[in-house]
Amino acid sequence: MAIEDPVQGNDTNDTSGRTPDATTSPAPSPAPTSLWSALRPLVLRLHFYAGLLLAPLLLVAATSGFLYSLSYQAEKVIYRHELRAPVGDRTVPLSEQLDAARTAHPEGTVTSVRLPSEEGATTRVLMSTPDSEEFKSLAVFVDPYTAEVRGELTSYGSSGALPVRTWLSEVHRHLQLGEPGRIYSELAASWLWVVALGGLLLWTARKRASKRALVVPERGATGRRRTLSLHGSLGMVAVTGLVLLSATGLTWSTYAGENITAIKDQLGSATPAVSAALDSGGGDGTGSGAGTGGGGHEGHDMADMPGMEGMKGTDVGVDLAVVAARQAGLDGPIAVTLPTEGSGYVVAQIDNQFPVRLDSVSVDPANGKIMDELRFADYPLLAQLTRLGIDAHMGVLFGLANQLLLAALALALIVLIVLGYRMWWLRRPTKERRLSAGRAMPRGAWRKVPPRLLVPLGVATVLVGWFLPLLGISLLVFLLLDGALGLRARARAART
Repeated sequence: MAIEDPVQGNDTNDTSGRTPDATTSPAPSPAPTSLWSALRPLVLRLHFYAGLLLAPLLLVAATSGFLYSLSYQAEKVIYRHELRAPVGDRTVPLSEQLDAARTAHPEGTVTSVRLPSEEGATTRVLMSTPDSEEFKSLAVFVDPYTAEVRGELTSYGSSGALPVRTWLSEVHRHLQLGEPGRIYSELAASWLWVVALGGLLLWTARKRASKRALVVPERGATGRRRTLSLHGSLGMVAVTGLVLLSATGLTWSTYAGENITAIKDQLGSATPAVSAALDSGGGDGTGSGAGTGGGGHEGHDMADMPGMEGMKGTDVGVDLAVVAARQAGLDGPIAVTLPTEGSGYVVAQIDNQFPVRLDSVSVDPANGKIMDELRFADYPLLAQLTRLGIDAHMGVLFGLANQLLLAALALALIVLIVLGYRMWWLRRPTKERRLSAGRAMPRGAWRKVPPRLLVPLGVATVLVGWFLPLLGISLLVFLLLDGALGLRARARAART
């Protein structure tokens, strides 16, 4: 919902699509008789200018988000050779697959490995290399049936995004400009919910013959009235999804994200992590997390299993670490983080589709004991909701259906912005030679708001501006510029 009509929003007789001349302007509206009639001009002015000035940022975010939502399926086609392998009779040990990756890339160090989640899928070995960028790894794809290396690609973050999806993700997040570019996406996310909810208020408050007209465009309407009907109806359908996209996008933004994280920490709802630290004894089999959250699996000692005699005090290996994790109940797709100095194996479920499987365990490399367990069901509620919200925003929570819904929301936002700018264009003054944004609601609309509403509204605005810093700063800049333009117009009128 980008730009509402900033003149008489309930005018149903203007179908010309042009702004009336000053000599034929309608008489001033009567004094407000309700809270909404007093608040409406303020909401309308904010919605108009926020949509007009910030719509370019929203358009970039919506377009890149639309392409990103389709990139999951594109990856399966573009990187089919790396992602798929002919199904064989049996798989080779995981350790041999890691050795194949090391042989192909001796300059790299294996950090983790993602096991195939289905028949015909390859094993993804993630390696750090001297030229690896931050948050990126070299992903080596190994045939699990032959240990043949089928290719290598750059992988981004914990999501395992490959080059096409990574490129689109970086455009969506920071326009390929790095950290400074994240200001654009945070501004867009900060204002999206404001513009959407403002448009919702304006649209639902209009007089109409039936509630059906809320979501069904008006038949027979022409000009600006028809555009407004399409804009409002589509916004009514998309508003819930747009607000949710705004909220989830803010959770990992730079400035607002820090405030969200701080509040989660204060509420004791920070996202927990499984402990993989070894005790100071150098790995004697107890582990720093032994007996903590073990759920009855802390007694699984791989050194006591058949064929494992004499393994105590050495690395049991990645294959047996996986066996221990499977016995601890980690089914489905998993990833294994290899031990580093002072830490053991971390085996985690990576099934983000609802119902999610995101449990994790740590395994002592000396004897294969489960040192610590962390179940997603034990996450604080706010941490669970944050995780689910982010996965939904990224299009993985409900798989293909999630991705199609994201694409539809992004496309709806693009259409809303185009329709909003069309309304602005139809309303431009035709007798002025200079480009004009049309006539917005007059300045000083806030003076008409009763104090009993204006005071709490002002307090809420300050709090929201503090919590969402870029929203607060940009709103303050808008108010200062608007005030300066008002003073200049007043001085010019006085001279005239």
